Amino acid sequence: MAAVAAAVVVAGCSGGGDAEPTTTQSFYLSLGDSLTVGVQPDEDGRAQETAEGYTDVLYRELKDADSTLQHERMGCGGEDTTTFIEGGIAGCDTRYEAGSQLEQAEEFLREHGDRVDLVTLTIGGNNFTNCVDGTGGQDELSVEDIGVNEECVADGLERLETEVPLIAERLTEAAGPDTQIIAMTYYNPFLALALLEEPEAEATEDEDGEAGDGEAEDGAEAVPSEDADEGLAARTVEILGEVNESLTASYRAAGIDVADVDTVFEGANTEVPAGSDTGMPVNLQRICDLTWMCNVARGPDIHTNLAGAQAIAEVFSGELR
Repeated sequence: MAAVAAAVVVAGCSGGGDAEPTTTQSFYLSLGDSLTVGVQPDEDGRAQETAEGYTDVLYRELKDADSTLQHERMGCGGEDTTTFIEGGIAGCDTRYEAGSQLEQAEEFLREHGDRVDLVTLTIGGNNFTNCVDGTGGQDELSVEDIGVNEECVADGLERLETEVPLIAERLTEAAGPDTQIIAMTYYNPFLALALLEEPEAEATEDEDGEAGDGEAEDGAEAVPSEDADEGLAARTVEILGEVNESLTASYRAAGIDVADVDTVFEGANTEVPAGSDTGMPVNLQRICDLTWMCNVARGPDIHTNLAGAQAIAEVFSGELR
């Protein structure tokens, strides 16, 4: 980032008196969906906003370099590309007097001009969140009940391809010439579908009533089984590839920098490392390590844990200029 340090404006002097310098407030504006506002499951598995999102981690880093920096946290859980532009989510609309998150962002950018050093954007994932049928609100997931809704995927991609360029254009037009905008690609939480066992592959108990190898302890990660539905997870990899290609193309065409988050999650790396304790391929292990998808006490939940937020923040940091 070129100017993370505060700009100091010294008032004019008359009569030889020394005026006190004043500092100009600078801003970091974060926009987007639940990842932007650090949504994570609580101890009971209920989703809640936290101060442990990637934007919070990034802000703490930036503030160490610029004590005047203020974080304008404008995201809202559930936003997709359509609602980001038009509004329409009850829990989000109350946050935006201008009508929608995009309109509120435009208003803020025009008002504060070049005092906005950085804008980060995370949008588009919720175009597809509901496209995997059979994963909503169930304590135990069965591979027999889960499938990809291809009509939903097609609709999500169409909206992504038409609405992200509009979002990018409007943000760049509203931002000052020295404001850096960085948008991100997505990771694939649905890789964890490969962990699902067939209904008949149940945990066994030994003679003492202790759990066998198929049963995970409370709070522990699930482990892959030989009966995992790898084909379903593989389809989500294909979809995410299309999503990230579309996002990257739209952002770069508008001059927006791209934080390629999927590189940290290694979404296409299906190698099983030698000596792995879990037998998981790298991409699946990263999902388990950096999100709540494999946590049997609080999850499955698609959001990042603190380690995941830190990993994403590092990708953004690498794009700062």
